[in-house]
Amino acid sequence: MEPEGIVQGRIIQVMDHSDQDQPAAKVLFRVPNEDGSAEVETLWAFDLGNDQYKIDNSPFYAYSVSAEDVVYAPFNNDEGFPTFERIVSKSGNRTVRVIFDPPVEPGNESDVVLQGLVGLGCSYEGANEKYMSINIPTSVELDAVRTYLIQRNAAWEHADPTYAELFPEDS
Repeated sequence: MEPEGIVQGRIIQVMDHSDQDQPAAKVLFRVPNEDGSAEVETLWAFDLGNDQYKIDNSPFYAYSVSAEDVVYAPFNNDEGFPTFERIVSKSGNRTVRVIFDPPVEPGNESDVVLQGLVGLGCSYEGANEKYMSINIPTSVELDAVRTYLIQRNAAWEHADPTYAELFPEDS
């Protein structure tokens, strides 16, 4: 199975759930904005019990969390979802986000960059053809991905770990 696909013009990561059930829970993350407001992102997750959830997709907006991390998220009646409070255990996966210009289309320069990331061992999910969340598994060096993106003049950011977490002296 290919690690990616295009469905109705939307790029998605194809996940293999052949040996497990589909994730049945959504965990809500509040992502603070600089102005004090917050954006909301919900991530698919497996309910492990005791308000613990294993995240099943790459975040597009939340920081310091990656696919397969286990989080503590008690149900919040006001939100209507289990709501993230803290990380219980890190999976070792890391996340970067890339904005592609031009949008990814089969065979174009953005697709070549994206397929290069896949070639390094990464997987991805696309919010759309321009905005991708890249999952970097433990078997792939973060520095190799960073170097690759810098060499290709990609517009990208550290999401987990964040730049400030990686380089606290620069923050």
